[in-house]
Amino acid sequence: MALFLRKPRKLELTDPGRELQQTLETAFDSISATVERLSAKPCRQAITLSTTPAITVRWLVPWVCLLRDSHPDIDLRFHTSHEPVALDGVTADIAIRYGDGRWPGLVAEKLFDNTFVPVCSPHLGLRDVTELPKHPLIHFRAQAALSAPIHWASWQKLANVPGLDVSAGLVFSDETHAISAAIGAQGVALMSRQLIEDELREGRLVQPFGPEMEGKPFHLVYPESRRDDPTVRAVREWVMKVPGGLCEMVG
Repeated sequence: MALFLRKPRKLELTDPGRELQQTLETAFDSISATVERLSAKPCRQAITLSTTPAITVRWLVPWVCLLRDSHPDIDLRFHTSHEPVALDGVTADIAIRYGDGRWPGLVAEKLFDNTFVPVCSPHLGLRDVTELPKHPLIHFRAQAALSAPIHWASWQKLANVPGLDVSAGLVFSDETHAISAAIGAQGVALMSRQLIEDELREGRLVQPFGPEMEGKPFHLVYPESRRDDPTVRAVREWVMKVPGGLCEMVG
């Protein structure tokens, strides 16, 4: 099909050529407008935060809206683990860790202390520590020993309750499951008070007696080399605004 006619010193479009020209002009204008519109959109940034399942579910997730409101261009990804993972930008970028805050090459900012207390449902009617052996113990044991918090065995060394078998009871590999079992009156759990503040305040759990035991605190950590990374800084600022946090730089 002829699209143009060759004439002396010029080309002249045929009728099919003019029709095709109009269609192509409309198509290229549409492509140009779409490219311009997409180019104007801000680039989205993804960042992975690694922490324990309990910290994720019970402390951070209810406040994700704060990050979304202040930084809608950031896609937050959660990596849950009881063990430290590499903050290499592949597995994770930033983390909340349980420990003394001394990790080479990482900035560590203290978030909150970690006080372990015996708790149970008020429906158990437990008030005196001497009654504890009559009730099942609820244990939280992560699969890897490196992340193990305080257990009933260490609590018993301090409390010295007669007849208490610290090897018996229900065992969970997830703190959230242990907390749910305690709320359901399935026994007595030794839990981080900072993770069950809502249940204690609302009366779903009670602390019938002591002693209390201090564990290692939780810290927000990220590579020293990424201290000025805008996305890391945005997530850091969000975590520090979550109710219940502190802000103490280590190292």
